[in-house]
Amino acid sequence: MIAIKRLASTDADFSERLDALLAFEAAQDESVEGTVTSILAEVKARGDAALLEYTRRFDGLSVSSMAELELSQSALQQALAGLPSAQRQALEAAAGRVRSYHQRQTIQSWQYEDEGEETLGTMLGQKVTPLDRVGLYVPGGKASYPSSVLMNAIPARVAGVRELIMVVPTPAGEQNPLVLAAAALADVDRVFTIGGAQAVAALAYGTQSVPQVDKIVGPGNAYVAAAKRRVFGVVGIDMVAGPSEILVICDGQTDPDWVAMDLFSQAEHDELAQSILICPHAAYIDRVAASLERLLPTMPRQQVIRAALENRGALIQVRDLDEACQIANRIAPEHLELSLADAEVWVDKIRHAGAIFIGPYTSESLGDYCAGPNHVLPTSGSARFSSPLGVYDFQKRTSLIRVSPTGSRTLGRIAAALAYGEGLPAHARSAEYRIES
Repeated sequence: MIAIKRLASTDADFSERLDALLAFEAAQDESVEGTVTSILAEVKARGDAALLEYTRRFDGLSVSSMAELELSQSALQQALAGLPSAQRQALEAAAGRVRSYHQRQTIQSWQYEDEGEETLGTMLGQKVTPLDRVGLYVPGGKASYPSSVLMNAIPARVAGVRELIMVVPTPAGEQNPLVLAAAALADVDRVFTIGGAQAVAALAYGTQSVPQVDKIVGPGNAYVAAAKRRVFGVVGIDMVAGPSEILVICDGQTDPDWVAMDLFSQAEHDELAQSILICPHAAYIDRVAASLERLLPTMPRQQVIRAALENRGALIQVRDLDEACQIANRIAPEHLELSLADAEVWVDKIRHAGAIFIGPYTSESLGDYCAGPNHVLPTSGSARFSSPLGVYDFQKRTSLIRVSPTGSRTLGRIAAALAYGEGLPAHARSAEYRIES
């Protein structure tokens, strides 16, 4: 049997048990941190030579020059052309939907002039500009994440980023045609077949062959996450994501097999993924538990799923759906399914979630691949203060201030008074000079 935790909100120790279930500390393994620190320093100091050395060591490639590690645009187009028709159509459809959704996120520059007599002629505004160059990290080898390419590259393109540099490891030379085809569809400029902390270092610091970027986005293993964390400040990063999460709120009317498979869909990522069901009906929770037991042997990744469900999964009985929403807001999950007959009614009750999937026919997997919204979402409760990746993550905003002579007298007096109060007389005199003139 699957030893998944059963909780009830009426239990005296429910709050403590829920806290224990949610506790996840991305403990920084000292050996990982030490290795990453060394790799970053080596690539920063020796550039291409270090990249080649690490690629030979970690990916098992016999390479002597960086030219061997950069794929041409024709190679990307060949990968796209070589896909089976059904795969190509699916990839193109997903790319189109992702692009259409993110085109609605664009932020415009704006400005206005003060209308008050004392500041007439003063203009204030905001100028929105895209980042110049972005680095996209994509897992490689046996892992195939073309959806990750689309979700990271397309919003950057929509934002107006001038150049996209993709890095993808190819252990033992194993290239994934779907990933390369996605890069072609997403209009990626350059692709280097490098990975790990060394690829992050190359993007952050630049080498003789790999250009330095302004921001690094995309998922990776513990070494990649540690590297991104360490180079933040030199470059921007999207986030340091934790394990994948799904929370399903169900009224007991959805086919229990559907809910069981939805819980599996995140549990199959890795042993630390979190899958939680919340429902007011004990009998329905029993039916879902039975579905989990019956369907698990059919899953190719059943060992990973079992470990995830037993480590961090839970079936939670609550008093009613209002309480379910309260608990969901406390958890602030990455993915929240409202598997409810009247799901729309409950959306306004949810304040904290990376993405909300509304109604029993809206499986989380659709959001991962082709619905349109971004699948790069805040985890580990960070949906309380973070948002999905979007066009806005590839743009920056610059304030515009133009003060008229009239406005400088009015605003100068205000600024001088505050500056003297802060003990900064040069600030005050800088403003007062304009008044005196």
